[in-house]
Amino acid sequence: MAVIGAGFGGIAAAIKLRQRTSASIVIFEQSGDVGGTWLDNRYPGCEVDIPSHAYSFSFLRYDWPRTHARQPELLRYAREVVDAFGLRPLLRLDTAVTDVTWDDARQHYTVRTAQGDAEEFDVVISALGLLSVPNRPDWPGLDDFRGTSFHTSRWPADADLEGRRVAVVGTGSTAAQVVPGIAETVGSLLVFQREPGWVEPKREREFTPRERWVYRNVPGAQWLHRGWLFAQSIARFKGYDASSRMQETVRQRCLDYIASTVQDPATRAAVTPDYPWGCKRPVLASTFYETLNLPHVELVPHAVTSVTEKGLVDARGVHHDIDVLVLSTGFQPTRFLANLEVTGRDGRRIHDAWAERASAFLGVTVAGFPNFFILYGPNTNGGFSIIAQLERQAEIAARAVRRLERGATAVDTDPRAQRRWVAWIDDQIARKANAMEAGCRNYYHAPGGANITQWPGAHLKYLVATRLLGRVGIRTSPAPASRGA
Repeated sequence: MAVIGAGFGGIAAAIKLRQRTSASIVIFEQSGDVGGTWLDNRYPGCEVDIPSHAYSFSFLRYDWPRTHARQPELLRYAREVVDAFGLRPLLRLDTAVTDVTWDDARQHYTVRTAQGDAEEFDVVISALGLLSVPNRPDWPGLDDFRGTSFHTSRWPADADLEGRRVAVVGTGSTAAQVVPGIAETVGSLLVFQREPGWVEPKREREFTPRERWVYRNVPGAQWLHRGWLFAQSIARFKGYDASSRMQETVRQRCLDYIASTVQDPATRAAVTPDYPWGCKRPVLASTFYETLNLPHVELVPHAVTSVTEKGLVDARGVHHDIDVLVLSTGFQPTRFLANLEVTGRDGRRIHDAWAERASAFLGVTVAGFPNFFILYGPNTNGGFSIIAQLERQAEIAARAVRRLERGATAVDTDPRAQRRWVAWIDDQIARKANAMEAGCRNYYHAPGGANITQWPGAHLKYLVATRLLGRVGIRTSPAPASRGA
């Protein structure tokens, strides 16, 4: 079995395969270490939005020091999980996979790497992640900027911001961490906002010594807290219905937070959205608004339109001189498997199959691409904890591999099941506040308008769907009599 990617998705896949199958596994990772997004993202202030006890694997209790883990702790956690389950010997680091090709006659994939190597595998699991390809703006003049410029996910280890004029472009979840993280270091800070987002206080803190002792030593205490967090998320997800009482509750909570935290009236007006809560990804940040109150920090509530050698030009035509440009401009989440070419039955490429929109049954399998599984695939983002979502997806792959071990030669998706799944997803999303029909601008939608990234609900709904529908939509082919062991 080939697993592509050694982030949390790849780790989950390898562990579930080891727990539930007898498969031999190779984990390909293009970077020099495990951790995925928590290896790439090392910007100041980087931490998770989801409580630590929920943003972790259900099969391993961990002594988290904070309610919301910071990047170094999350990277340490990934490494410790890999070591706890003995995955190190399975890793091939610094090895990027470029393409996988199905051979229908021999019922296997050929996996090719950037180094030019080729190897055969019965099953391939892609765990490349959703937020891995940085979005570089196409502003005129960006390449002419003479100062320092970088994307937040490629933060230089030697970045020197001391006393410098810095611009952060973007006010999403990453920027809401970066801005407070660098404010005390820079000489001046401009924060460019194209459109405001709904911001809520995260209320992150260190666990007390007593709390950590309880979670370490009282049987079931950590799991009970984890269950309570997931239960809370179910109530919260009701707020995505724009006509619900919960929508009014969370919206008012955000408005109260703005009123109590942002001092300048003009800034308060600029950071107040005019669309429903949940239209964009809500931002959880406890120090972002307070940072905007600092005298050397200025919110520029206008989009960047172009770049000069010395700075940025906003939508009003105003030029801003800067020394350092920090691009908090997100990723390309609708470009699934952007750096991987997958060829299935009859020589069909997956990007051709996704010409109109990316789709997958349960977000994991695609008709015509047997023995191929996607973790963090179309319409699986959300559900509260992506770690929990990844576990369910890894379990789908493990169950399919068990069917192969029992005599099937291939598993493939019923096209009718995939079409019905996509239709159900679209119907569910159409009822949410982040539907395009609601006038929302977010990163969820393909060029054709379909929301292809988000899961329409809490994790419990996904858990039930994967348990009930996996065998219905994923069919098997019997092994030929001549097939060897």
